[in-house]
Amino acid sequence: MKVAVLATDGVEQVELERPWQALEEAGAEPELVSLEGGTITAYQHIDAGDRKKVDTTVGAADPDDYAALVLPGGVINGDFVRADADAVAFVAAFFEAGKPVAAICHAPWVLVEADVVRGRRMTSWPSLQTDLRNAGARWVDEEVVVDGNLVTSRDPDDLDAFCAALVELFARAAEDDAADDDE
Repeated sequence: MKVAVLATDGVEQVELERPWQALEEAGAEPELVSLEGGTITAYQHIDAGDRKKVDTTVGAADPDDYAALVLPGGVINGDFVRADADAVAFVAAFFEAGKPVAAICHAPWVLVEADVVRGRRMTSWPSLQTDLRNAGARWVDEEVVVDGNLVTSRDPDDLDAFCAALVELFARAAEDDAADDDE
């Protein structure tokens, strides 16, 4: 299973690395998709962290090539990604295709911009709750929320639950796809 991980400069480092590791441990192939090629700088809250190599740009990436999408958080990351039309269209394509998506912390800003939260039960970093409610979501303060093909969590403290839920949802989607292919 190939999984797109959409992030740019300012991504919260632990929210990029922990889901990436969980995906690899589950046998998936994560790819870093970003707004520009080269590398991005991850952050540890407000301090610059490690540089990460970009696998492909969002403009060159085809959502059909991926089975699922992970959106790590970070204030800067979430704001930059939601302001990029190609990134927003990329995210919307996963929802249109019914593919699983996982978003943590400030990443749900991108989901608001993609207009895919209406009627969904979800969580996020607390400061996004008004944005999500105004976009039609039912915001709750829980460590992880699964609503159909969407997994959301609040912050790095929720990463254990977030990673477990996304691996489970992505595995279930892969099994469903395999069963559909057998029919």
